[in-house]
Amino acid sequence: MTLKVALAGLGAVGMPVAKWLDGGVGGLELAAISAANVERAKSRVADFNNPPPVLALTELAGVADVVVECAPPEFFAELCESTLKAGRIFMPLSITSLLLRMDLLDLARKHNTKIVVPTGAIVGLDAVRAASYGTIHSVVMKTNKPPKSLRDAKFVVEQGFDLDALTEPQMLYSGTVAEAASMFPANVNIAVALAFAGIGPEKTLYEIWADPGVDRNSHVVTVDADSTWFQISIAGVPTYETPGTGKLTPLSVMATLEGLITSFRVGT
Repeated sequence: MTLKVALAGLGAVGMPVAKWLDGGVGGLELAAISAANVERAKSRVADFNNPPPVLALTELAGVADVVVECAPPEFFAELCESTLKAGRIFMPLSITSLLLRMDLLDLARKHNTKIVVPTGAIVGLDAVRAASYGTIHSVVMKTNKPPKSLRDAKFVVEQGFDLDALTEPQMLYSGTVAEAASMFPANVNIAVALAFAGIGPEKTLYEIWADPGVDRNSHVVTVDADSTWFQISIAGVPTYETPGTGKLTPLSVMATLEGLITSFRVGT
């Protein structure tokens, strides 16, 4: 059986995944892509072995079994609804957008399909999810990012912060993941994924720092549970095109897609 995959977006995540699929992955086929600039998208895939058609967002589910969302957050709801109503698997990267549309989980159940969230640019979600079957006492995440990757964040723009002038780390936020999601809607996707894997956005605590001393998106997660205590640290290499997105993210999408069809998989 071959799963047909459609990609909504051809940026820092979509393009590497598209090239990987086009290179030939047993059991997976690149069925279509969607992008804001149709002509540019066509030119970028023109030299593919099998150039995919460029379709409107809502047309992707009509030609694919799995739709991967790697587009700007404002397209999330429309794309998710059309995918789930067609009974297709929806794989979102803008997981923060799901906080505003939790009814979409019911829609997935209604149409007998599922929403599958890649691990993205973090590690340990399988351990957090396993611990949640017992009792988790606390989950705390601290993120340090290069100022340039937070320059266009909603909260930073609204507050008029000049992050380029920083000479030492500045904490921009401390509180719950739920609150952070409304202030940094495009910057805290992995924190939201962590929260969904564990004790929820209202109970997961989060700090985000603009740090001129780092050149990678760095995260430290501490989990205290009745079954375990652990702390994980990761310093992801940012992509050139989108500094807020780590190079591990498209690789995580590849691993998640292959996990849908492989006969052997390690981890949850």
